[in-house]
Amino acid sequence: MRRAFAPSARQEEGTGEEPGSGTLRTEFAFELPRGYVDESGTVHRSGVMRLATARDELIPLRDDRVRENSAYLSVVLISRVITRLGTIDDVHPGVVEDLFASDLAFLQDFYRRINAEGHTRAAVTCPSCHENFAVDLSGGGRLGES
Repeated sequence: MRRAFAPSARQEEGTGEEPGSGTLRTEFAFELPRGYVDESGTVHRSGVMRLATARDELIPLRDDRVRENSAYLSVVLISRVITRLGTIDDVHPGVVEDLFASDLAFLQDFYRRINAEGHTRAAVTCPSCHENFAVDLSGGGRLGES
């Protein structure tokens, strides 16, 4: 049984909570670096990932594919928590298998950030001026695009 919780429209940035309400943000939008290319050639970049439940982390351990190859755990787990990818509402392990490696790595990091750290920000340092700042990994422009 999957529970659906709609995120509120106005939430305190990065914390996952709406100021003063005590509500929890359970869905996070993202933008893939490259995008999933479906069988018709359509590229799907934007998506939504929900917070994982204990069940989401336990059920894949019973999957025969995971038992045979522990690296497959992330494929099954990511497919359970992505609720939408472009126009695709049924994100299953086969979809995740066909992602570019850079997109899978992005989703693994995104999963870790929202489930372990509670936000989608990353601390970075400018290679030119060495200034430290934070970027939001949940989307926006991709490098090289305007």
